[in-house]
Amino acid sequence: MGPSLKSKIILSMALLGLVISGCASTTDGRVNSSSSARSASSASSLNAEVQDLVANVSDRVFFATDQSNLDGSSRATLRDQASWLNQNASVRLTIEGHADERGTREYNLALGARRANAVRDFLISEGVSGDRLQTISYGKERPVSLCSEESCWSKNRRAVANIR
Repeated sequence: MGPSLKSKIILSMALLGLVISGCASTTDGRVNSSSSARSASSASSLNAEVQDLVANVSDRVFFATDQSNLDGSSRATLRDQASWLNQNASVRLTIEGHADERGTREYNLALGARRANAVRDFLISEGVSGDRLQTISYGKERPVSLCSEESCWSKNRRAVANIR
């Protein structure tokens, strides 16, 4: 690559940077870097909350085959989640319900919904405000483990709390 080509590439990159920075401007033409700084700060804060929840509490509970009832281990995890949520009052969750690959799509969507609602109901019973909790079912559509064995199926029968 010759010096002339390198210069053209550098100039093109510089112009691209100017064009991109021009997209973040106010109505009077001034660059609004504070909004992008706020966005980066809130994303960083959200990432820290997610890491804290996953590392110190756990963001998921697991279920037996064709079940949506919470066992003792799941209830203990959810008590910890509720305590964490009560200490982090601004955090809102989406609770995802999942199922393993067996069964029809419709059956697994309904089962995932029951699982997500069981988690939501338990968190509410532990003092978390219901307006901070949203549920969604993915049924068998988003497996974390792919194989046709119990070792995989058991990982896919879950409810996951995602901070939104």
